[in-house]
Amino acid sequence: MEMKPLSGKRRAYDRILRFLLYFCAALTCALLIFVIGYIFIRGLPHITWEFLSTSPSYINDTIGILPNIVNTVYLVLVTLLITLPLGVGAAVYLTEYAKNQRLVSAIEFATETLTGIPSIIFGLVGMLFFCQLLGLQASLLAGSLTLVIVTIPTIIRTTQESLKTVPQSYREGALGLGAGKWHMIRTVVLPSSIDGIVTGCILAIGRIVGESAALLFTAGMGMSLNNFFASPDNFIHSSGASLTVALYVYARERAEFDVAFAIAAILMLLTLIINLAAKLVGKRLRKKQG
Repeated sequence: MEMKPLSGKRRAYDRILRFLLYFCAALTCALLIFVIGYIFIRGLPHITWEFLSTSPSYINDTIGILPNIVNTVYLVLVTLLITLPLGVGAAVYLTEYAKNQRLVSAIEFATETLTGIPSIIFGLVGMLFFCQLLGLQASLLAGSLTLVIVTIPTIIRTTQESLKTVPQSYREGALGLGAGKWHMIRTVVLPSSIDGIVTGCILAIGRIVGESAALLFTAGMGMSLNNFFASPDNFIHSSGASLTVALYVYARERAEFDVAFAIAAILMLLTLIINLAAKLVGKRLRKKQG
C-alpha cells in the first residue's frame, strides 16, 4: 500500500516542529557550554599547586582548599558505603520479594516524596537528630549520615527501575536450572541491571558533591586538615567543610569571588572524574559478566 505524500501544510508543520526541537537542543547545549566555559575562564587562572595542597592560614596569609578536598572525598566514600547496600537491598526486596503491593506502593511514594524535599530540611533534621539527639555534634559523620537520607531514594528508584527491565525469562530460566532465589538474583538479575545501579551511583555522587545546605547544619565549616586514618575519632567529632560549603563561605561570607570560582572549577572537574570512574567500573563489571 503506497503512502500518500504529505500536504504542504503538513510539511510546513513538520519542519517547524523539527526546527523547534533542534533549537531547544542547541539552546540547551549552548547554555551548558556557556556555564562551564564561564566558570573555567574565571576559575582556572586562580588554581595553583599551593592553592590545592595547603590549608588556609591567617599567619602565613595563604588560602588553600586541601582540607575541603579531603572532606569532600571522605563524605562521598562514607555516604556511598552506607547508602549503596541499603538502597540496592531495598530495591531488591521491593522488586523480588515483597508480595504486599500496598506496602510497595507506599514505600515507592515515600521515596519519590523524599526525592523532592528541599535539602535544607534534611539539614535541619540531621542537625536535630544526629548532631543533638545522638550527640555527634557538627561532624563529617553527621554530615555523611544526613547525606545517606538525601541520596538513598535516588539509589532505590534507579535500581528498582533497572531491576524491572530484566526479562522475566531470565529469572525463570535460572530457577528452572535449579538455582535458589537469592542465587538467581545475585548471579542473573543484579549483573543484568548493573547499568541502573551505576546510574544511581553517579546521581548520588553528584548530589553529594553538590550539596551545601544540609552540610552547613551537620558537617560544619571547619577548615583545618585532620588525619582521620591516624585518629578515626576526628571523623566523629571534628567539623569539616566540603568544597561546596567552602565555596559558600568564600563567596558569601568573605566576598572572595576569585577563590569561589576556582573552587567551582575544581568541583566540576572532580564531578567529571568521579563520573568517568563510575562509568569505567560499570563497563568492567559488564565485561566481567559477559
